[in-house]
Amino acid sequence: MEGVILLLEDEESVNRGVCFTLEKAGYQVYACGSIREAQQLLERHQPQMLICDLTLPDGSGLDFIAKVRKNDSDIYILCLTALDSETDYVMGYSAGADDYMVKPFSLSVLTLKVQAYFGRNRKGEDRLLSFGKLRVSINEMRAWKESEELFFTKTEWKLLLLFVQSPNQILSKGQILDFLFDVEGDFVEENTVAVMVRRLREKIEEDPAKPQYIKNVRGIGYVFRI
Repeated sequence: MEGVILLLEDEESVNRGVCFTLEKAGYQVYACGSIREAQQLLERHQPQMLICDLTLPDGSGLDFIAKVRKNDSDIYILCLTALDSETDYVMGYSAGADDYMVKPFSLSVLTLKVQAYFGRNRKGEDRLLSFGKLRVSINEMRAWKESEELFFTKTEWKLLLLFVQSPNQILSKGQILDFLFDVEGDFVEENTVAVMVRRLREKIEEDPAKPQYIKNVRGIGYVFRI
């Protein structure tokens, strides 16, 4: 299995959809709908990731997150919530959350986020990826074009990781926007994706005007070809 995930979501349709999608992607998912159940599963299975709703039938998701974080500094916590104000984000991050997704959300973007986390944190594996003259070290968060080391902004690096960990997968502009800017409060447009892709191409491609790696998919988005 890729990784072990605890899903705490009391809305049955969301719970079922997330569980099915992540299990299909190769993850072991333990799903429940209450804090009481989640506490039992947490102790029994010691998951690496917690996906947690904030509004629950038997208590506050924020309080549960704070308790989990106090006892486990390594677990990755991703919140699912219908609350999207800046205050809600601050409270969530203060409680110990690592990331947010606001309902309704894309299951494909959630999967990308999960894949990105477990891709960064695989232990005992050589995470040096090679694509022609381009080499990317996931563990060290470094990249080279032949012998030249490349340097990226935080957003450019997130975009590069998204592409190299989703090879030959068509990503829509909307999916890319959600992955890069979800819950950060940025007012972004689809043109932002084109700008970010252009900047990334300028760093990794031999000829950005004739890209070898990041290809346009007309009317949809982009794909990283290998």
